[in-house]
Amino acid sequence: MSDVITNNMPIDWTMLIKQAQISFQKAYAPYSQFSVGAAALTTTGKVVVGCNVENASYGLTVCAERNCIAQGVIGNETDDTVEFSALVIYTEQEKLTPPCGACRQVISEFFPKKTLIRAVNHLNQHKEWTVEKLLPDAFTPYDLINKT
Repeated sequence: MSDVITNNMPIDWTMLIKQAQISFQKAYAPYSQFSVGAAALTTTGKVVVGCNVENASYGLTVCAERNCIAQGVIGNETDDTVEFSALVIYTEQEKLTPPCGACRQVISEFFPKKTLIRAVNHLNQHKEWTVEKLLPDAFTPYDLINKT
């Protein structure tokens, strides 16, 4: 698997996949049995991870992608808004799983439009999308700032 360069930083997809697999093992999914792990690379080179955490009320469940992004926000050591350059979503489903709609919106808040999002499963199958492909015409902070 070749490295891709984003934001002048090589992306080690193998390492991100491994981190997402480790996070997958920590998922709390007693209701759906649908465990998900995620790993993201910030533009400063930091790797953050997350897993899905379900809740008996279902609506309060938080997806792996959003937990991962939240870890990036919490661990941000700069005064700037954290920005990401890659995201891996790992499941053990035969069908590769894209982010849900809520996650797509949150991804569009922190990831540039051309950033690659990669779904991977236990069969080592991969599928990639750009953020722009996942959520075309996303509502972003730019829309709030530039009202004209």
